[in-house]
Amino acid sequence: MTVETLPDPVCGPGEVLVRVRAFALNFFDTLIIEGKYQLRPEMPFSPSAEFSGVVEAVGDGVERFAPGDAVIGYVRYGAARDLVVAVEDDLVALPDGISFEAAAGLSVTYGTTLHAFRDRAGLKPGERVAVLGAAGGVGQAAVEIGVLMGAEVIACASSDDKLAFARSLGAAHTINYDSESLKDRLKALTGGEGVDVVYDPVGGELAEQALRATAWQGRFLVVGFASGTIPKIPLNLVLLKGCDIRGVFWGESIVRDPEGHWANMAQILDWVRQGRLNPHIHAVYPLDQTAEALAEIAGRSVRGKVIVTP
Repeated sequence: MTVETLPDPVCGPGEVLVRVRAFALNFFDTLIIEGKYQLRPEMPFSPSAEFSGVVEAVGDGVERFAPGDAVIGYVRYGAARDLVVAVEDDLVALPDGISFEAAAGLSVTYGTTLHAFRDRAGLKPGERVAVLGAAGGVGQAAVEIGVLMGAEVIACASSDDKLAFARSLGAAHTINYDSESLKDRLKALTGGEGVDVVYDPVGGELAEQALRATAWQGRFLVVGFASGTIPKIPLNLVLLKGCDIRGVFWGESIVRDPEGHWANMAQILDWVRQGRLNPHIHAVYPLDQTAEALAEIAGRSVRGKVIVTP
């Protein structure tokens, strides 16, 4: 990875030019770089999908933003730059009182999670939620938002220190799936009934265990495959439990339903402004240490968001 000087971009019709103040890195950035993600940009390219900054210029037809506005945005890749061009629909206004560093990491993990719980699972207060990979980026967000929505959150992770972190975020119960059976512990914690919602960004062998511990008419949310293995689920389990397996493809949902995305982000930003949601920043790096930041994510040593400031 190198840092290079490029010509300043120019925004076209419906586009907005943003001076980036901070951008976030996620696990999927490491997969894109390795060519292991469904999105495969041509080399060379800039990583990072989410950012915060200030509008420098707007193209013809832009109505929601003007130069000087603070915004957050999602561009799939290419945000690791000083200047980014984004489509107007991919930007959300950033309210006063929220730092650019905190705002830069809100779109992907928190946006994905609120879409998963609100739009896909229809999560209700009092329901039980099992969060796999609870100390990772989306896992952390799932613990926090699950608690905010009134759920009883069971955090599941691979080490005791990760579970301690999840408890600090409000998890009611924890399971170390490296040392105990995920299925058996979920059953035990729910009196044999199983959990109402499974939030699974991990995949692999854990998915079937969690599905077997899903309650009658439960909802299993397919968020990602951080384990590197896409599981093959026995569909007889879905039949016997009368449960649903629901895909969570946030990146496509914001294209098909931008108004729903804006509403979800407005809710997340309001929680942050009220102090009810406090995004945990693992570290803030300068631009020339982007490679080191990505290596730390790939090494699975991150707790919370990794932020870079140009």
